[in-house]
Amino acid sequence: MASIPVITWLYATPVSSAIRDLLWVVPTVQSIHIITLAALFGCAVISDLRLAGVLATDQPLSGVIRRYYPWMRNALIVLLATGLIMAIGEPDRVLVNSVFWIKMGLVMTAFLLAWGIRRPYLRPAELAQGTDQTPPVKALAWLSIGLWCVVIFCGRWIAYAI
Repeated sequence: MASIPVITWLYATPVSSAIRDLLWVVPTVQSIHIITLAALFGCAVISDLRLAGVLATDQPLSGVIRRYYPWMRNALIVLLATGLIMAIGEPDRVLVNSVFWIKMGLVMTAFLLAWGIRRPYLRPAELAQGTDQTPPVKALAWLSIGLWCVVIFCGRWIAYAI
């Protein structure tokens, strides 16, 4: 496997050793990762349920999307940063794990889907006036919720997959 020398090198770096050796780093980073995932998932579900016409139907759609999208984007940044720290700390366990790569693909797919269906509602109010939710948007909102659920399951399975 071509990536083994890179994984071996990364494992031997002082940063990787520090992440593993300092007893507080891994639990702290994992806790931040999980809390951030909960925030991202919560914002995604609330705004997806609004897109599906199930929740907060008395609120303007663009207002709900604009309220939660920055939280989703910022949570994704923190999520990726904490995930990177965990991957650097244990590259030999994480980077060869197929579930990890499935999770990464699903994270990017879910976020691109979220961005794509929210983008029309993120425009300034005068440009977004004619935007209405359509049946495909409702179906995509449900798909988005499903993708985020699978991301969470994959995150747990990383610990058990070889």
